Amino acid sequence: MNLLSNPDVAESRAHIHPLRLSGRRQGKLRAGVVGLGRQALDDHIPGLKESEGAELAAVCDDNPELVREHQYRLNVGGYTDFHEMFRTEQLDLVIVTVPHHIGRAVVSAAAEHRVHVLKEKPFATTIAEAHDLAQQCRSADIQLMVTLQRRFNPIYTSFIQLADQIGTPFIVEGQYTLFVDDPSDGWRGKSAMAGGGCVIDMGYHLIDMVLWYFGLPDRVLADMSVQARPDRIYDAEDTALIHFGYDSGLYGSLLLSRFIGPKSEQIRLVGSKGVVHLERGRLRRLTNGGEVIESLSREQSWPSAATCQIDYFCRVIEGLRPNLSGPIENLAHMSFIAACYESANTHTYVNPKGTQWPTL
Repeated sequence: MNLLSNPDVAESRAHIHPLRLSGRRQGKLRAGVVGLGRQALDDHIPGLKESEGAELAAVCDDNPELVREHQYRLNVGGYTDFHEMFRTEQLDLVIVTVPHHIGRAVVSAAAEHRVHVLKEKPFATTIAEAHDLAQQCRSADIQLMVTLQRRFNPIYTSFIQLADQIGTPFIVEGQYTLFVDDPSDGWRGKSAMAGGGCVIDMGYHLIDMVLWYFGLPDRVLADMSVQARPDRIYDAEDTALIHFGYDSGLYGSLLLSRFIGPKSEQIRLVGSKGVVHLERGRLRRLTNGGEVIESLSREQSWPSAATCQIDYFCRVIEGLRPNLSGPIENLAHMSFIAACYESANTHTYVNPKGTQWPTL
């Protein structure tokens, strides 16, 4: 059965009422964190501290000194082997913040122990891996949600409402750039470990917004660079320019880069009767001439974004909310990304909807 059209999944979603507020929670869910990098220490662990739905029970990393430091500081179990953590701790969920090539093994171990997974993007490093993980999660009857924080920010959810007010949209432009001095540094510079460069890594968030707002395109054309630092050797793209189009007439482009500063994130949708311009923390509707009609902004206190996402995932586990970023949804992300890499290699348009998925 094709996961993208699984009637059992559709039926189960239909029974989840989005406004259901009460459930069967009798205490906080026990959470583990695998990978003690910046994302875990700055976002997820502080987020768990403020969470109403979950509490930190264990941490895991392959660096024993890092584990000792944080297990004593946080007064939780500490492990250098995630298999041992799953065997020892009675966990309800695990937050996975590891290098991309390690994610598959952690998710598989979680599925074996029936532990729900909140995973940092990307969902997988290849389409084959994505399908395998989706099948494992379905067989184990666990929830997996990819961390796509923008879906929990009212500024981003309001984009669709304003887009309805600009007539017929015909072009969309997206940009997500930041400056990394050495794109070859660490595992992110190696495609074999990262699955690719800026497209599958930081670009995952912008791709998610395109699919969220407009759906999977009918064609993709991509060019990529590994030339930002000719004095370094790496094969994970530092910059990508992606063109995409829909049979409806909407078309657009994305500029992604790990070498273009200053940091910038934006989407601009142009319609026959106006423009919607989305930046981080600000959303504006303008006339086609550039005059601002209305503007929304949001100052978010740290670490509320991570806490909001964790608490939402707890409700997903309890059956109170739909999973907005589960394995099935992320198969589309991986199809788009695979189409980008295929297009860059063949220098031709690729239809991301043409991916043939194995059946379950």
